[in-house]
Amino acid sequence: MRKLKLQVQMSVDGFIADADDKMDWMEWNWGDDINAYVGGITDDVSTIVIGRKLAEGFIPYWQEATEKPEPEKGADKINKMPKVVFTNTLTTHNWPNTTLATGSLEEEIAKLKDGEGGDIIAYGGGTFVSSLIKAGLIDEYYLLVNPTIIGTGMPIFKERADKLELKMIEAKAFDCGITVLHYQTLLEKQ
Repeated sequence: MRKLKLQVQMSVDGFIADADDKMDWMEWNWGDDINAYVGGITDDVSTIVIGRKLAEGFIPYWQEATEKPEPEKGADKINKMPKVVFTNTLTTHNWPNTTLATGSLEEEIAKLKDGEGGDIIAYGGGTFVSSLIKAGLIDEYYLLVNPTIIGTGMPIFKERADKLELKMIEAKAFDCGITVLHYQTLLEKQ
Protein backbone atom coordinates (compact mmCIF):
# COMPACT_ATOMS: atom_id res chain seq x y z
CA MET A 1 0.00 0.00 0.00
CA ARG A 2 1.17 3.50 -0.83
CA LYS A 3 2.02 5.87 2.04
CA LEU A 4 0.74 9.41 2.40
CA LYS A 5 3.51 11.82 3.43
CA LEU A 6 3.00 15.36 4.63
CA GLN A 7 5.68 17.96 3.96
CA VAL A 8 4.99 21.33 5.51
CA GLN A 9 6.95 24.36 6.71
CA MET A 10 5.99 25.70 10.12
CA SER A 11 7.11 28.07 12.84
CA VAL A 12 8.63 26.86 16.11
CA ASP A 13 5.26 27.55 17.75
CA GLY A 14 3.41 25.34 15.26
CA PHE A 15 1.87 27.69 12.68
CA ILE A 16 2.04 27.33 8.88
CA ALA A 17 0.98 30.94 8.19
CA ASP A 18 0.62 34.03 10.31
CA ALA A 19 -2.71 35.56 11.37
CA ASP A 20 -2.96 37.31 7.98
CA ASP A 21 -2.21 34.07 6.05
CA LYS A 22 1.26 35.40 5.17
CA MET A 23 4.34 33.21 5.04
CA ASP A 24 7.02 35.89 4.71
CA TRP A 25 8.62 34.65 7.94
CA MET A 26 9.63 31.34 6.33
CA GLU A 27 13.28 30.72 5.57
CA TRP A 28 13.84 30.33 1.80
CA ASN A 29 17.59 30.89 1.66
CA TRP A 30 18.15 27.16 1.35
CA GLY A 31 21.56 25.63 0.79
CA ASP A 32 22.43 22.50 -1.11
CA ASP A 33 22.02 20.40 2.05
CA ILE A 34 18.31 21.09 2.60
CA ASN A 35 17.54 21.18 -1.12
CA ALA A 36 18.95 17.66 -1.45
CA TYR A 37 17.08 16.44 1.64
CA VAL A 38 13.72 17.85 0.53
CA GLY A 39 14.29 16.51 -2.98
CA GLY A 40 14.91 13.09 -1.44
CA ILE A 41 11.54 13.15 0.32
CA THR A 42 9.89 12.84 -3.08
CA ASP A 43 12.24 10.21 -4.53
CA ASP A 44 9.62 7.48 -4.05
CA VAL A 45 6.59 9.77 -4.56
CA SER A 46 4.48 9.57 -7.70
CA THR A 47 1.42 11.69 -6.77
CA ILE A 48 0.85 15.09 -5.16
CA VAL A 49 -2.36 15.84 -3.24
CA ILE A 50 -3.35 19.41 -2.40
CA GLY A 51 -6.40 21.41 -1.48
CA ARG A 52 -8.11 23.70 -3.95
CA LYS A 53 -6.99 26.95 -2.32
CA LEU A 54 -3.32 26.03 -2.45
CA ALA A 55 -3.65 24.56 -5.95
CA GLU A 56 -4.66 27.95 -7.34
CA GLY A 57 -1.19 29.33 -6.58
CA PHE A 58 0.92 26.16 -6.35
CA ILE A 59 0.29 24.73 -9.82
CA PRO A 60 0.79 28.00 -11.78
CA TYR A 61 3.87 28.84 -9.66
CA TRP A 62 5.62 25.59 -10.57
CA GLN A 63 4.58 25.85 -14.22
CA GLU A 64 6.19 29.31 -14.41
CA ALA A 65 9.26 28.10 -12.47
CA THR A 66 10.41 26.07 -15.47
CA GLU A 67 10.26 29.14 -17.72
CA LYS A 68 12.72 31.20 -15.64
CA PRO A 69 16.26 31.76 -16.97
CA GLU A 70 17.44 29.61 -14.04
CA PRO A 71 14.58 27.16 -13.40
CA GLU A 72 13.91 26.26 -9.78
CA LYS A 73 15.20 22.93 -8.57
CA GLY A 74 12.53 20.26 -8.74
CA ALA A 75 10.18 22.24 -10.97
CA ASP A 76 10.23 19.68 -13.80
CA LYS A 77 9.61 16.86 -11.35
CA ILE A 78 6.64 18.63 -9.74
CA ASN A 79 5.13 19.56 -13.10
CA LYS A 80 5.39 16.01 -14.46
CA MET A 81 3.98 14.40 -11.32
CA PRO A 82 0.21 13.76 -11.31
CA LYS A 83 -1.63 16.08 -8.97
CA VAL A 84 -4.97 15.47 -7.26
CA VAL A 85 -6.79 18.60 -6.11
CA PHE A 86 -9.37 18.10 -3.36
CA THR A 87 -12.32 20.41 -3.84
CA ASN A 88 -15.97 20.89 -2.99
CA THR A 89 -16.39 23.82 -5.37
CA LEU A 90 -14.56 23.16 -8.65
CA THR A 91 -16.06 21.03 -11.38
CA THR A 92 -13.54 21.90 -14.11
CA HIS A 93 -10.00 23.25 -14.33
CA ASN A 94 -7.30 23.92 -16.93
CA TRP A 95 -4.29 22.62 -15.01
CA PRO A 96 -2.19 20.02 -16.85
CA ASN A 97 -1.60 16.61 -15.29
CA THR A 98 -4.24 17.29 -12.62
CA THR A 99 -7.46 15.59 -11.58
CA LEU A 100 -10.14 16.73 -9.16
CA ALA A 101 -11.20 14.70 -6.13
CA THR A 102 -14.73 15.62 -5.08
CA GLY A 103 -15.71 12.64 -2.93
CA SER A 104 -15.13 12.20 0.77
CA LEU A 105 -11.55 12.79 1.87
CA GLU A 106 -11.27 9.34 3.47
CA GLU A 107 -12.60 7.49 0.40
CA GLU A 108 -10.51 9.45 -2.10
CA ILE A 109 -7.29 8.98 -0.09
CA ALA A 110 -8.08 5.25 0.37
CA LYS A 111 -8.44 4.88 -3.42
CA LEU A 112 -5.11 6.62 -3.98
CA LYS A 113 -3.35 4.52 -1.34
CA ASP A 114 -4.73 1.31 -2.85
CA GLY A 115 -3.75 2.39 -6.37
CA GLU A 116 -0.63 1.74 -8.38
CA GLY A 117 2.53 3.79 -8.10
CA GLY A 118 4.86 5.24 -5.55
CA ASP A 119 3.99 7.10 -2.39
CA ILE A 120 1.78 10.19 -2.20
CA ILE A 121 2.79 13.58 -0.82
CA ALA A 122 0.48 16.23 0.63
CA TYR A 123 1.42 19.87 0.66
CA GLY A 124 -0.27 22.55 2.76
CA GLY A 125 -3.25 24.42 2.65
CA GLY A 126 -4.11 24.67 6.30
CA THR A 127 -7.71 23.49 6.04
CA PHE A 128 -6.81 20.57 3.78
CA VAL A 129 -3.85 19.46 5.90
CA SER A 130 -5.86 19.82 9.13
CA SER A 131 -8.54 17.58 7.62
CA LEU A 132 -5.98 14.93 6.67
CA ILE A 133 -4.53 15.00 10.21
CA LYS A 134 -7.95 14.95 11.86
CA ALA A 135 -8.96 11.89 9.81
CA GLY A 136 -5.67 10.10 10.64
CA LEU A 137 -4.69 9.74 6.98
CA ILE A 138 -1.03 10.84 7.20
CA ASP A 139 1.52 8.01 7.42
CA GLU A 140 4.67 10.14 7.65
CA TYR A 141 5.21 13.74 8.73
CA TYR A 142 8.06 15.91 7.47
CA LEU A 143 7.79 19.08 9.55
CA LEU A 144 10.21 21.77 8.37
CA VAL A 145 10.50 23.90 11.51
CA ASN A 146 11.66 27.43 10.75
CA PRO A 147 13.73 29.33 13.34
CA THR A 148 10.89 31.77 13.98
CA ILE A 149 8.14 32.23 16.56
CA ILE A 150 5.17 34.16 15.14
CA GLY A 151 2.84 34.12 18.16
CA THR A 152 -0.42 33.47 16.35
CA GLY A 153 -1.55 32.14 13.02
CA MET A 154 -2.83 29.07 11.23
CA PRO A 155 -2.24 25.81 13.13
CA ILE A 156 -2.65 22.42 11.47
CA PHE A 157 -3.11 20.24 14.55
CA LYS A 158 -6.04 22.05 16.20
CA GLU A 159 -8.74 19.81 14.69
CA ARG A 160 -7.24 16.61 16.10
CA ALA A 161 -9.47 15.67 19.06
CA ASP A 162 -7.49 12.72 20.37
CA LYS A 163 -3.89 11.73 20.90
CA LEU A 164 -1.84 10.80 17.85
CA GLU A 165 1.23 8.69 18.64
CA LEU A 166 4.25 9.15 16.41
CA LYS A 167 7.63 7.49 16.11
CA MET A 168 10.61 9.78 15.56
CA ILE A 169 12.49 8.69 12.45
CA GLU A 170 14.91 11.59 12.24
CA ALA A 171 15.59 15.14 13.40
CA LYS A 172 18.02 16.99 11.17
CA ALA A 173 19.23 20.58 11.37
CA PHE A 174 20.30 22.48 8.27
CA ASP A 175 22.63 25.43 7.69
CA CYS A 176 19.73 27.78 6.88
CA GLY A 177 18.32 27.29 10.40
CA ILE A 178 15.47 24.92 9.51
CA THR A 179 15.19 21.66 11.42
CA VAL A 180 13.29 18.80 9.77
CA LEU A 181 11.37 16.55 12.12
CA HIS A 182 10.47 13.28 10.40
CA TYR A 183 7.83 11.18 12.17
CA GLN A 184 5.90 8.05 11.31
CA THR A 185 2.46 7.27 12.68
CA LEU A 186 2.44 4.22 14.93
CA LEU A 187 -0.88 2.89 13.72
CA GLU A 188 -1.91 2.32 10.12
CA LYS A 189 -5.20 4.18 10.61
CA GLN A 190 -5.62 6.60 13.52
